[in-house]
Amino acid sequence: MQSFDKRLPIAWLLGIPFSYFVVSYLENFYRTPFQVALAAIIVHSAVNLLLYYLLGRFMAGFRSEPFNTGVTVFLFAALSLGAPFAYRLAAPFPNLLDASAFHLDESVRVSFLNALIPCFFIAMAFVYAAKHRNWQETRFYRFVDENLEGLLIAALFFCIYLVFASIFNRPSFNEDDIFFDADSRLYRWRFATENYRDYYYRPAHPFILILIRPLVGALALLFRGDALFAAFTLNALTGALCVFLVWYFVKHAIGKPLFALLIAALFGASATQLVFASVLESYIYLSAVALIFLVLLLKDKPLYMQILAGLAAFGITISNVAQAFIAQFFVRRNFKQVVLFGVIVIALTVPLSLLNNFIYPDSSPYFWDLATLEGEGHNQFPVTMQRTSYLLRVMTLHSFVAPQPLIIEDDFVFPKIWMFRASIKKEPMRLANYETPLGDGLAIVWAGLLALGGVLFVKNILKKYDGYPVAMLVTLLFYFLLHLRYGKDVFLYSANWTYAILLFLALAWHDLADKRWFQVVLLVFALLLFVNNLGLMRTMLEITAPIVQTPIWR
Repeated sequence: MQSFDKRLPIAWLLGIPFSYFVVSYLENFYRTPFQVALAAIIVHSAVNLLLYYLLGRFMAGFRSEPFNTGVTVFLFAALSLGAPFAYRLAAPFPNLLDASAFHLDESVRVSFLNALIPCFFIAMAFVYAAKHRNWQETRFYRFVDENLEGLLIAALFFCIYLVFASIFNRPSFNEDDIFFDADSRLYRWRFATENYRDYYYRPAHPFILILIRPLVGALALLFRGDALFAAFTLNALTGALCVFLVWYFVKHAIGKPLFALLIAALFGASATQLVFASVLESYIYLSAVALIFLVLLLKDKPLYMQILAGLAAFGITISNVAQAFIAQFFVRRNFKQVVLFGVIVIALTVPLSLLNNFIYPDSSPYFWDLATLEGEGHNQFPVTMQRTSYLLRVMTLHSFVAPQPLIIEDDFVFPKIWMFRASIKKEPMRLANYETPLGDGLAIVWAGLLALGGVLFVKNILKKYDGYPVAMLVTLLFYFLLHLRYGKDVFLYSANWTYAILLFLALAWHDLADKRWFQVVLLVFALLLFVNNLGLMRTMLEITAPIVQTPIWR
């Protein structure tokens, strides 16, 4: 009881900043003092219980595994500063950051503070009930207990992504191609407004609307019908889900919890994740579906679940179903099952495409209408040694360690912020470069880690075949060959391969997973990577701020 008395008030106090962040966000939709107080009671009671549990778990961890627990706590403490740091990074640009979206209005702050008081006693009652009713046997408790580190790191990155998502998806960004050739305005319209038609009229995303718009609509119920908030919140949530799935895959494939946590941190801090968990596009959803498919394979889930994931990949972007076929073939090595999987997926794509255009009439052409593919010609380029070299650099380096991006001025409303630009209208091909000591140093270290992974892969594969790293390599080869010809800024597609590179490396580094020196290297690298890549987000803010009008969210 003495331990209980110490932990609960400490947890109550430590949880106030996080509860304030959540309630402030909800206050955009629930604005009366009563609604704010009710939200505060629900949120802070839950946060209090979670932190009470965490304190107990970490105290036990320090007694049994002091090094592992110390690294874990240090990582979580550092990442918990990520969202406030992102906020402060954007604060000098009031026409981009709507500070009121993350702060309580003065009229409801007293209600929030008063509501914190009963939260302590509610949490106390729950703790007492849990001790007497053996809640540790419930399915919910077991799920949280088994996946705690993954859930926490995903939640921390969600908060970071959400700050940037609330900025870069504002209606004032009323053009496509601003950030890395992304169609962010198109997807803001298609997911969050009645303008769901693909105004480029492309067949590459045959039933993306019936997959994503219902999720936006469900989340909008929480936000009292505000589909825009729901859309960019869903984007940030999907980015956080990818972080969780990377953690889950590595933990269950290798069985080293701390190693899995460090890999997830590295992934979450990558340039790809920071950008595409923040900027609305289709690619973060493709990354999530690909990771879900790998987890289903790893856990040996039924074929119908894999088929659903394969259909989702096809519906979001046709070419991405290749990831599922590659993983099926090289992991299962069962040709009959691969054929069965393919036949069922292909057979179901037609009715799902028809259903999509029945619910959302004329939203996009059918994928079997090959005539509509002619419009993609402007995205196709000749294969040259220079493009090959630049593509390799984007895939292996820029997807993780952000360079100083290209700033392209070409009579467009906004300056374009890209990583790579193909040779367009006789202009030379261009590639972003590293221009800071931190960026240069991280790129060199990352190149060394890539080389180390390659050597260890060859060493291990000669001893025993493992289908997962082979599947990752073939996936990378597929996208490399595809984008040798296709794409103006190939960084736009980096969500298709960033997870594959990192999972390949995690599996290759298996023998080093328990080495403390290697864990420290990954910890330091991941945190410095996060700092470096925030520089890319700052550049995006600085370049676009002079163009954007004052935000009005409420």
